Amino acid sequence: MATEQEVHHIAELADVGINTEELSTFTHQFNAILDYFDVLDRVKGDTAGTRDLCNVMREDIPEPSLPREAVLQNAAATEDGFIKAPRVM
Repeated sequence: MATEQEVHHIAELADVGINTEELSTFTHQFNAILDYFDVLDRVKGDTAGTRDLCNVMREDIPEPSLPREAVLQNAAATEDGFIKAPRVM
């Protein structure tokens, strides 16, 4: 059983904002999820059926791409014939 303090700590680690009024509800829901995992741990895994596996990937068919001018028309900003993206800092 997880305590409210543990659920609050986990929420902080996951960067999930839980206010004080919601903490009790989230703790109850969190413990229900953990209880369900306990049920899943007791399920025997040797009774699962097997499936025939097959490759569902199709062969690649090369096709001509769009002209550069058509692609650049859809870009918010361009520079020297390329799409200009915002600077990453």
